[in-house]
Amino acid sequence: MTEILFYLPLGAVTMMSLLGLWLAFIMPGLDGWSRRFFKLLFLDLVLCMLAYLLDLIVCEPSGSVPAIKASWFFESLFISVPIPMLTAYLLHCCEESVYKSPLIRAAAVLWLAYVALLTAAQFAPFLYDVGADGQLVRGSWYPMGPAPLIVIMILNFRALITRRRLLSVKTYHAFLVYLIPLTSAMIVNSFVLNYLLIDVGVSVSSFGMFSIILFEQIEQYMRQQREIARQQASILILQMRPHFIYNTMTGIYYLCDQDPQKAKQVTLDFTTYLRRNFTALAGGDTIPFTEELEHTRAYLAVEQAQFEGSLFVDYDTPFTQFRLPPLTLQPIVENAVKHGMDPDSEPLHITIRTCPGDSCVEVIVTDNGPGYTPAEDNEPHIALKNIRQRLEMTCGGKLLILPNEGGGTTVKVLIPA
Repeated sequence: MTEILFYLPLGAVTMMSLLGLWLAFIMPGLDGWSRRFFKLLFLDLVLCMLAYLLDLIVCEPSGSVPAIKASWFFESLFISVPIPMLTAYLLHCCEESVYKSPLIRAAAVLWLAYVALLTAAQFAPFLYDVGADGQLVRGSWYPMGPAPLIVIMILNFRALITRRRLLSVKTYHAFLVYLIPLTSAMIVNSFVLNYLLIDVGVSVSSFGMFSIILFEQIEQYMRQQREIARQQASILILQMRPHFIYNTMTGIYYLCDQDPQKAKQVTLDFTTYLRRNFTALAGGDTIPFTEELEHTRAYLAVEQAQFEGSLFVDYDTPFTQFRLPPLTLQPIVENAVKHGMDPDSEPLHITIRTCPGDSCVEVIVTDNGPGYTPAEDNEPHIALKNIRQRLEMTCGGKLLILPNEGGGTTVKVLIPA
């Protein structure tokens, strides 16, 4: 039963350390400094667990005093390494110079004092000794052993409190998750000779800290990706087709003599289109569908004025009470017009529909054009990729492109209800 009580936490801590090491290698979002820190941290914990396992399996059964002392030396050494590492990581998170800080120098001196005590304990029993049963027993000076590490932890805690305004809330809490349980375990260990308690404390604290910081950096990474997608959308706005603007202005010029009333309406539609385009630059994550539909109507009205008799649009949008990222519907329709308009073919028919469902709202754009060719990596298709990315990152939506049986293309936008 005693062996089971030792092996169970040992196995759990080892698995937790290996999991943390694996995540530190593969998870996106971690900056380079944090990734290196957690790699070294969990690698050190794995080595500590191996030293403890070696002590249980080989050293204690053999009863060899030098072997038992050596195993405890390496276990104690490995378990102490993360403590000054935490000091360096705290300074890094506060954007302070790690190498010039008096705090890291104090931590280094205290850690070297701890290593010196461990080394001396190999030759004198003032910290601990090996009993007749092969178990370690406390020496008269045993509380002095963990004292330098406890002082480092107290210095780290004081530095954290004084620098809390330099850290995000999650990072601050992550350091507290690391410091409080580990410091408590070390103080208890000053009176009870049980390094497994420290092993468990370090591992649980490390994994808790790692989880909080990992989640925060993933959130930051996702925010950066959303900003990149927004900037890509802004670039698409600023790269409006020159010939579309030129043709629209030329058409309005001739309409002023031929049909002044129509020229006024096309000017109003074109103004609405431009206003919506540039409003999207300063827009938030999502906008009401009615605004996106107004933007699309204005664009199509301008195109219909230029391609009179060749472009027909049907609207079937009874459900409009939902939101979606700006520049979602309009670029899809523009893509259909750009690919589908052919003077030598039959008129282009575009249908825009909305269909509410239990789990999502569907926005469906259907055309009878030549169809979608995924192999072509030109600008309109890049625009569709951008829409898909913004949908996924902004609201968890999807974009599907399906060929029609009789020719043409159907584009579906799925917005979670």
